Amino acid sequence: MRATNPHLLIVDGVLERLYGLRERRVAPPGTLPSDLAAAAGESALAQAGVSPADVGLLIFAGVSEDLEEPATAHVVAHKLGVRAPVFDVKNACNGVLNALQIADALIRTGTHTTVLITTGELPSRLMRLPAADRSELAYAMPAYTGGDMGAALLVQASADPGLLATRFAADPAGWDAATMVNPYFGSDDRPRCPRIDSESLVRSCLGFAQDGVREMEDLGFKIGDADLVCVHQASVPFTRTLCAALGAEPDHVVPVFPRYGNVGTGCLPLQLVEARDAGRLNRGDLVALFGLASGTSCGLALCQW
Repeated sequence: MRATNPHLLIVDGVLERLYGLRERRVAPPGTLPSDLAAAAGESALAQAGVSPADVGLLIFAGVSEDLEEPATAHVVAHKLGVRAPVFDVKNACNGVLNALQIADALIRTGTHTTVLITTGELPSRLMRLPAADRSELAYAMPAYTGGDMGAALLVQASADPGLLATRFAADPAGWDAATMVNPYFGSDDRPRCPRIDSESLVRSCLGFAQDGVREMEDLGFKIGDADLVCVHQASVPFTRTLCAALGAEPDHVVPVFPRYGNVGTGCLPLQLVEARDAGRLNRGDLVALFGLASGTSCGLALCQW
């Protein structure tokens, strides 16, 4: 951040003081989103004992993309040796949750039996973009907390459905609270640097949190029934405030932001892996996934692990 903005005074440790970021992962130069997605997909298939030939549909759900055209899912499938229909799903940080909803619907209708959801995020590349002045830097600052990550979820048909329910909502009036211009088709009068109005985003997300609690109650569950609660983690203060709004106990949430940063669509899958590796996720556990994204939108998925 300092290297790309030598004309601005940037205080040491500002990202930790503001957001709670201590470390993050940065992919080697030359890495593409499809590389991260393919590596994660290969691992998911190997763990499940599923061959690439058995994948009936592959979805790429990342914010980061290899290309404007074609869909990055094609590149991921090629790298994995998957010869199946593919497409991209894009909805900011809720991409994976939306892909999960689509996969579940297609499996329930009998269209597919095995769906591989992948994502590869490279938000660290945003730190190379210079800010024109302190005002622009202030709006771009949250983008500098991004960490690189690939993730994958394998969804299969089963006599005992693991995905119990999904619910989604959106507030399109807040679309301009967090924006990043398209270099090919976007407006020329907007800065290339990301612009994030954190206050507007938080206000919208907290309203969505209350909606999510009500949706759970309508489905016959309380937040306290969940053995594990996974929430989108855009910062430590944001996570703390969101959990308080949900009424989620701190020990039901796996903190990942301090060590990984904001990994976009990889955030919810990362929490599942961290919980599993720590022995906090077991067969039969009720898992509540709360997704929040610029746009603004929210998503809830209830799973029986």
